[in-house]
Amino acid sequence: MAKKLYLSSTDKKISGVCGGIAEYFDLDSTLVRLGWILFCLAGGSGVIGYIIAAMIMPHRSDM
Repeated sequence: MAKKLYLSSTDKKISGVCGGIAEYFDLDSTLVRLGWILFCLAGGSGVIGYIIAAMIMPHRSDM
């Protein structure tokens, strides 16, 4: 079965983007959030990326 990227329904602070990325790559969600903050501080494009990811990533329907 193929892995798919979903918004996290259990590990979310705002919309579940970082939690979903952490589940997909089997990482700690805190590390993903810290990386995302650094990405935001390095030019601000991380905020736009987060908004786009929150809009296009699907919710998990089997939970």
